Amino acid sequence: MSGACVGTAPLHVCDLTMLYASHSGGVRRYLGEKRRWLRTQQQFRHTLVLPRYAQGPSPRPADGLIEVPSLPLPFSRGYRVPLNTRAALGALKALRPNLIEAADPYHFAWAAVDAGQALGVPVIGFCHSDLPRMLGRLAGAGVERAAEAYVRRLYARFDLVLAPSRCMTERLAGMGVRGVQHQPLGVDSRAFHPCRAHQGLRRALGLAAGDRLLVYFGRFGPEKNLPVLYRMLDLLGDGHVLLLIGDGTPPHHRAVRALPFQSDPRKLAALVAACDVFVHAGDQETFGLATLEAMACGVPAVVAGTGGQAELVDAAVGARTDAGSPQRGTERFAAAMADGVRAVLARDRTALGSAARLRAERHDWCYVLPTLGRTYYAACHGPDHHG
Repeated sequence: MSGACVGTAPLHVCDLTMLYASHSGGVRRYLGEKRRWLRTQQQFRHTLVLPRYAQGPSPRPADGLIEVPSLPLPFSRGYRVPLNTRAALGALKALRPNLIEAADPYHFAWAAVDAGQALGVPVIGFCHSDLPRMLGRLAGAGVERAAEAYVRRLYARFDLVLAPSRCMTERLAGMGVRGVQHQPLGVDSRAFHPCRAHQGLRRALGLAAGDRLLVYFGRFGPEKNLPVLYRMLDLLGDGHVLLLIGDGTPPHHRAVRALPFQSDPRKLAALVAACDVFVHAGDQETFGLATLEAMACGVPAVVAGTGGQAELVDAAVGARTDAGSPQRGTERFAAAMADGVRAVLARDRTALGSAARLRAERHDWCYVLPTLGRTYYAACHGPDHHG
């Protein structure tokens, strides 16, 4: 384990991750919001270490961004893998930060640990994804157990592990990871706002009068369980249309419309705020950032009843299913999602949307990030230091 920070100069926080691409979502949103906030605080400095994406000269350290040599990760839609950990380790040693945070459990995490040991500074791991469960879904229980052992071995070398939901905090503890602390993510409630609703969206999508517009935005990966939403549409029948916003190939379905990934939060909010219900069948979400952003747009949510987003949604702001996961049957899961949508649509849309908005406002980054800043100071100076 690393030592503690000393001194009265601005606390230099260094983040590093490979989960940062042009079309990536939650981790990039978190790092971007945190980076903006830290750079407005006189008591902090911030540097971000990433795999190198662009050709030409690498950004200078003075810009607060370091890129290290990397290769494209096949079939990942833009992610890259560092060639090795040496370049990241060398960058961290040269930067000499007061605190290092790794946002994924891959190559950079080991560089962060080694740099923390060499510099004598605390190292934090932020667990944004459930790697063992994701691999277990793809390759079986034996692979999931092996991945749990890997996660346990890796995070044992960190001074502190953060998890964005209570269910993920408990999940890590169940794997034998010690020192896990709950640190929720947030939402920019000014960017994601009901007032941004695109008034011409329904006409542009070719909807008929009276059609109900459902929306999902995010990755189109297998862990998002999009086939459950397609079957849900079949069960809901005519008059229900699903808008998919994201990076991937949508299905050929009579009731599905698709729009590309939106990197501008305000443009995304304009689309989402014009919809009736947000739907998300992902049962492995460690937080539910998209769910929170939809709620901030005044859109009630229907979500899987397991995972982090189930901690954000209840009957006051939408519905959560109790059908488990697709492993227990797509038909049952889809029927539960359809029931949830029907129940939400039968209620007062204005009241539900207002309740969703109010709940999301409590998670604004302006409340979340100061708490994280205090965690950083406690890691560096001890629990009684208030920054």
